[in-house]
Amino acid sequence: MVQLYNLHPFGSQRVVPCKQEPAHFCCGQDVLFVASTAASCRVEVFAVREQGRCEALGSFATLGPVLRMAHSSAGDYLVTIEEKSKATFLRTYMNWRCMSAGSSRVCVRMVGHKMEESYSETLKEQMSVVEMPLSDPPLCISCCPVNGDLLVGCKNKLVMFCLKYQVINHSLTVLDFERSLILHIDNLIPAEVAFCARHIAITTELDVLILKLELVQQSAERTEQCDQGLSAPEKAVDGGVKDENPSTHPLQHELDEFIICQKPVELLGEESKLCEIPVTLESTELPTEDTKHFQVQYLLFRRFAPDQSPFGFCEDTKLHSVQLLPIYQTAYEETENKGKLLSLFCFFSLPHVGYLYSIGKLVELISTYQYSEKSEQAVLTPQFLHVITSQNLQCFTVRCSAAAARGEDPYIDTTVKACPPVTLDVCTLRMQLFIGPRAICHFKNHIVLLTKADTEDITERRKPTRRMLSRKADSIKSRTNSESEPGWNLYIINTVSTIQLYREMVDYSRTYENVKTESCIHLLSEAHLLVRAAIMDPHFLKSDEKEDLLRAFRESCAFLGDCYSRFDTKDYHLALPYYRMSGLSMTEVLKRLVSEGDEIQTYERGFMFYLTHSLNEDSSEELSKESGNKVLQIFYFADPAQLPDVLCSPSMRNVCPLTAVKYLQKVEKMIPSVVLTLTKAFLALKMGDLTMYEQEMHSYKETTLACGFIGQPRLLQQRKEGIVMPTEFAVHLKEMQPGLLVAATVALHENSKIELEEADTFFKMLCNSSENTIPQLLVDFWEALLVVSSQEEILQELLLRVTSQYVYRISKKQLPETKPLKTTEDLINSCSHFGLIVPWVTSIMSVGCSSDKDYHEDISRLQSLLCSQSVNIASTLPVLEPLTEADSVGVTVRVLCNARLGKHEEAIEQLLRRYPEAAVFYAQHELRGDSQALWWNKLLPELCKRTRLTGNDCPVLISSLKGT
Repeated sequence: MVQLYNLHPFGSQRVVPCKQEPAHFCCGQDVLFVASTAASCRVEVFAVREQGRCEALGSFATLGPVLRMAHSSAGDYLVTIEEKSKATFLRTYMNWRCMSAGSSRVCVRMVGHKMEESYSETLKEQMSVVEMPLSDPPLCISCCPVNGDLLVGCKNKLVMFCLKYQVINHSLTVLDFERSLILHIDNLIPAEVAFCARHIAITTELDVLILKLELVQQSAERTEQCDQGLSAPEKAVDGGVKDENPSTHPLQHELDEFIICQKPVELLGEESKLCEIPVTLESTELPTEDTKHFQVQYLLFRRFAPDQSPFGFCEDTKLHSVQLLPIYQTAYEETENKGKLLSLFCFFSLPHVGYLYSIGKLVELISTYQYSEKSEQAVLTPQFLHVITSQNLQCFTVRCSAAAARGEDPYIDTTVKACPPVTLDVCTLRMQLFIGPRAICHFKNHIVLLTKADTEDITERRKPTRRMLSRKADSIKSRTNSESEPGWNLYIINTVSTIQLYREMVDYSRTYENVKTESCIHLLSEAHLLVRAAIMDPHFLKSDEKEDLLRAFRESCAFLGDCYSRFDTKDYHLALPYYRMSGLSMTEVLKRLVSEGDEIQTYERGFMFYLTHSLNEDSSEELSKESGNKVLQIFYFADPAQLPDVLCSPSMRNVCPLTAVKYLQKVEKMIPSVVLTLTKAFLALKMGDLTMYEQEMHSYKETTLACGFIGQPRLLQQRKEGIVMPTEFAVHLKEMQPGLLVAATVALHENSKIELEEADTFFKMLCNSSENTIPQLLVDFWEALLVVSSQEEILQELLLRVTSQYVYRISKKQLPETKPLKTTEDLINSCSHFGLIVPWVTSIMSVGCSSDKDYHEDISRLQSLLCSQSVNIASTLPVLEPLTEADSVGVTVRVLCNARLGKHEEAIEQLLRRYPEAAVFYAQHELRGDSQALWWNKLLPELCKRTRLTGNDCPVLISSLKGT
């Protein structure tokens, strides 16, 4: 793997025209703040224009030399730690932009000072300095980039100030702070802090602790308890092992001859609670209904041991450059979530190695950075890590966008989408020589670099062999202090645009195309992540490069698809998702990978994987005849067993059927199968060769053929825009072998190749039926499915459907348009859901209306269903409603339902009212066990009474009674 690509991420550089030697500097949204060394106690402000050009906006005095400074984009304020008379002060500078309008007025006030409207009006035209007193000297500061809150590190505690927007009147809103929370941390002196979205990263010389403040819901009476006693974990050190860090225990002074080194520790997630550093929260807000209450969640603890070397103890081993980097939701269009925080990353560094962690849902180490020499400072951006050493400005790749993409989209790394892995090797894009780099910061596409050469280095700078970036002539002239202070410079280095660097990466990757496969893929993956990170930028929607970036994103996907298709790699399957993300059609991919002519080309697994999956999709893209024939040739040589699947693809509709048959005949000699035979029959129909069709279809029994369609359902039905469409084969079977068609569809359903609703659509389209019309072939399918299906939910649905259809046809006096494939007798013999029709029903039907004889099959099917125990009578009653009691069918249906529901009295009354001669048959069949009392108490007296009244005119009743 290539470790240094030597690309050109750094473009032009300009010198910042500072009047005094810079001690500290930081960047705003479009400005640069430079604090001078102790002599002048001023902060110079420069507007940064195109290509890094600097324009002085003005300057303002500070209380004393600035020790630390930071700018918050939320609220647009500058915060400093300043020193005066050996005391340190925390101050924020608001409304500093009024300096550029020429105003020199300054208002100094205390934090939380209540401002009257008359006094506040003057704030519009003057800078406001807010004094923020603390009980302990401030050591370090950090501003939250999301909401502008301020975190201040002091010995053994962190103080959080919430940014407040105070509305004075309709035309004036003033910024202020409220000290809202104090985190007490025993035995900890923070060297640096980072603060973002309620996540806090703290470093000491050798320890890193990352915490998260979680909001807790609680009642008002618990507030006081929370403020005073909430710690996490509960003072674990009291009963556990005490911290033996020599920096925090003065008793170790007796051991000056020894160096006590603690064992390195890394604790992630829940385990980090075991670090035994108790954190106690103290709320300092004035309690209101909206007061927020927090608890601490531990995310990471890491302790490093001082470097050991053969030359003795290295005293310079200290952590530096702790940062929290937020990544936001990808904003492809204007949505509410365009500013939603997606992932958070933490970076910190030792002199020779840097660490990048993801601290989102999962806390994990993403990358480790090994530096070529001792580092002075590092700055992390969504696209790069910039590190300065004693002689170099180094640019490393980062994996933040790869981790964030997986957090944003759960479908990454499937056949639909892909992203280079988070574990992709880190590489160095550039090592740019500078003399004496001392400090660095970054904003937008600019790097600000302070260099300070030692005396012996100044002579080196005059040598013509130096490798500095080209400077603009006007920038060199702008150095006003070059003679008096020749040893320092403050540069603004313009990093090249994403598109420009992307192009260079793509061009550079071609040098590895034929020699180092993995290096080629690696560099194209870097290019892809570079573009992906740019698209995740919150300002992406307003970017001038928006369309170019989206185009580059698709292009990078296509290049990666080419790599995984052409090269023999273990991740060959990634060809498919990358080509899908590229938006290339199958025809375009074939043109990229398949050479012209008929020569036999070898194809790697990635290309075959892409081609197989693309052809198996129900795509609307149709290949040309030439492309289709080329695909046939590819599969014939690479994977002949796949040819039937390939030929059934909707994309292969234009392929020459004669050529296809020739290939299949060759394959059949090697691998005969029923699917192959059915495919040949399918092609014979396309060619209109019925002789060949008959010959193929007679090769196997009908049941074998029906099962053969399971291997290739697309012989019968293909999807177009999500809708199941019947093929020519299905149309032919409907006319010539409807039984085979129904059997095949049942087999497909039972093997989860077609859903019930899809089968409905399929048969309706096949029979040219309207949406609300049920063709007989669909009823045949339902009846056949009742025979074989074992899923209770499906069975009840089918029973309801066939019942509904029988009732509809009986009530509407409508005959089926084709002859049913099975008679009622066939169904009773083959299906347990159709029961034997009971004698009393036969008795009624024998004397019923003769006009029902035309619908005898539907009537007997319905009665047979109701005679079985399968139908749920309660849910079927609404469906049976159209059948009235006026005729014999209606009576049998009503009585059957009452019998199933156990309503025998109602059933007997209905029979005695209409068909008394059937009542005895009903009693003999239904009135058994507990119901037998009805026979003696109700039915027998009623029959005797009727016989007495009618005399000998009712032979049926008399014979029934004799039988009794």
